[in-house]
Amino acid sequence: MTTSTHIPQATATTTAAAAADQARPAARRGSVGTRRLLACAAVAGPLWVAVSVAQVLTREGFEPTRHALSQLATGSLGWLQITNFVIAGILATVGAAGLRRVMQGTAGGVAVPRLVRVVGVGMVAAGLLTMDPADAFPVGTPAGIPQSMSWHAYGHMAAGSITFASLIAAGYLFGRHFSRLGNRRLAVVSRVAATVMLAGDAWSMSGGKAGALTMAIGTSVMFTLLAYVAVHYRRTV
Repeated sequence: MTTSTHIPQATATTTAAAAADQARPAARRGSVGTRRLLACAAVAGPLWVAVSVAQVLTREGFEPTRHALSQLATGSLGWLQITNFVIAGILATVGAAGLRRVMQGTAGGVAVPRLVRVVGVGMVAAGLLTMDPADAFPVGTPAGIPQSMSWHAYGHMAAGSITFASLIAAGYLFGRHFSRLGNRRLAVVSRVAATVMLAGDAWSMSGGKAGALTMAIGTSVMFTLLAYVAVHYRRTV
């Protein structure tokens, strides 16, 4: 009689434990792998910004108020920025999988990782499809904007536009995500970062003064946000 009483209880306990394990997020079950994926997302943006800034400070003839950071991919040293785009893009694409794990079941848990994946793929494409030399950069290029564009320059603009739009959208969705979680500070920071990038891009596209610089600042701010969010979630897994 004693045996028949305890066996069902033990079975019930085992069943409950198995159910809890099944319900546990994949991010918890594979925490080491998730942290590595999130590390990729955290490194992607800062790496791209750091390598870009280093070139801005060292490449002759580059003027950040006139030349977009993408123009660093032209000239004899253009391979540096091409590589920068490709590596950062791959890291962002891989890192999106980590965000998917930690955000699943929450507001933006599906859309944000997909948008970050698009950002990564867009960066790879933007790196491989380079802009044309223009406005006296690289040194020796005639001043002013060329009258015609190459096919790869058009491709770069398309990839860049998709990347920027996806990054801005991800920022606003991060705001919604953290607002739903009750993290008001990160919700506000996310929305401000997305707005800074949107304003910087809009100003640049409208032909505003120092538009290349406002675009660079906005993009850097959003990449910093993405890195911070990845680090924030990496501490929880």
